[in-house]
Amino acid sequence: MFEMSKEILEKVSFDRDLFKKELEKAIKWLCKTEEVRSLRKWCMEKFGHVYNEIITTTFANSENCLS
Repeated sequence: MFEMSKEILEKVSFDRDLFKKELEKAIKWLCKTEEVRSLRKWCMEKFGHVYNEIITTTFANSENCLS
């Protein structure tokens, strides 16, 4: 699921709203602390220069999943 999530995010990265929606879905699918942290790191490296606010906010809102 981790690799598939990365592929999807790359494909929708042209659209801010789609990126946010797919990022939320990916976090719900993974919902394992290690994988979610890896996804966050990857997102920040790959898309942080464009979607820093979306990435930060979306992961902050998903902290209940990681508990």
